[in-house]
Amino acid sequence: MQAPYRPIPCVQHERLEFAVLRRTPLLLTYEAGSERITTSVQVLDVYTRDGAEWLSFSDETGQEAVIRLDQIVEFQERPL
Repeated sequence: MQAPYRPIPCVQHERLEFAVLRRTPLLLTYEAGSERITTSVQVLDVYTRDGAEWLSFSDETGQEAVIRLDQIVEFQERPL
């Protein structure tokens, strides 16, 4: 069972939404269980479902994934 959702700062949420609109690649670090993963991603969508906010993305290999926004440790824009 997951911990209750902790909303992220509005500024960070807005940056993720802009990454979707502009198709800006990101270097994303997030927690997956006890593991910390850093990968280049293309953000596909930011949305709300089941009382939490979610990020869908495709990684460098083209594999798609979905994580809760409160799993994100950090992210930065990558040059096109």
